[in-house]
Amino acid sequence: MHAHEVRIDEALVRRLLAAQFPSWAELPLKRVESAGTVNALYRLGDDMAVRLPRIPEGAGDVEKERDWLPRLAPLLPFAVPEVLAVGVPGEGYPWSWSVLRWLDGELPVPGRLTDPGALAADLGGFVSAMRQVDLPGGPPAYRGGPLATVDDETRSAIDELHGTIDTSAATAAWEAALAAPLWTGPPVWLHSDLMPMNLLTRQGRLGAVLDFATVGIGDPACDLIAAWNLLPAEARPAFRQAAGADDAMWARGRGWVLSMALTQLPYYRTTNPVIAANAEHVIREVLDEVG
Repeated sequence: MHAHEVRIDEALVRRLLAAQFPSWAELPLKRVESAGTVNALYRLGDDMAVRLPRIPEGAGDVEKERDWLPRLAPLLPFAVPEVLAVGVPGEGYPWSWSVLRWLDGELPVPGRLTDPGALAADLGGFVSAMRQVDLPGGPPAYRGGPLATVDDETRSAIDELHGTIDTSAATAAWEAALAAPLWTGPPVWLHSDLMPMNLLTRQGRLGAVLDFATVGIGDPACDLIAAWNLLPAEARPAFRQAAGADDAMWARGRGWVLSMALTQLPYYRTTNPVIAANAEHVIREVLDEVG
């Protein structure tokens, strides 16, 4: 997916385990097919997973999750990953990597949700709970700043998508989001990457939230992106109510999900069909809502 990603395969993972965690080295190991863009994931035995960054931008995420997940977990209403061990560079692999507790569940798929209203309320409850976390010293969240910080790349993506989408409508929707009032409250905790592949459901309800690499403090608007990348229009009011989003936050959240989709579509169009399809879905949903 990325020109600068490192090669990761089962043989490398086994060498890393043998060198650093030999008691786990002989357990069954199987690559997990995932639409994730930053990490490779392997299931280890029945109840563990090995997670390795593919690209330099993900190299610091391992330590961030190790440091913050144990403190966040007891404050959140749904399961989150548990870091069991952190490995160090070795065997030709250049970065830290982690062994996590395996979490069971199903990835939700837009258009195939069994109980969208209940899932919407669950997701809103998670977003609200994140915002109420009181832990000092949090790092700046990815996408926790103003929308204007991604204006240039969003407009470049719109230009690149000329002939693929309605670029006039996309530009108008983007500019409307930029015009929304800024967050004036104190920085609060947010996950900032609530994509469908970072959620697990059980019997249609939210069971776990994954991948806290982008966690931190800032404007909570970005945590509203699930309203458009996963939930149908009729379930959005339940999500918005549970998340406690006012008009300005809702507009900024819609801007974040639109920006993400516009930049993802040209980048992943030929390398990650799941991300590209979700980006197309988001663009349709946002333009339908604001049109």
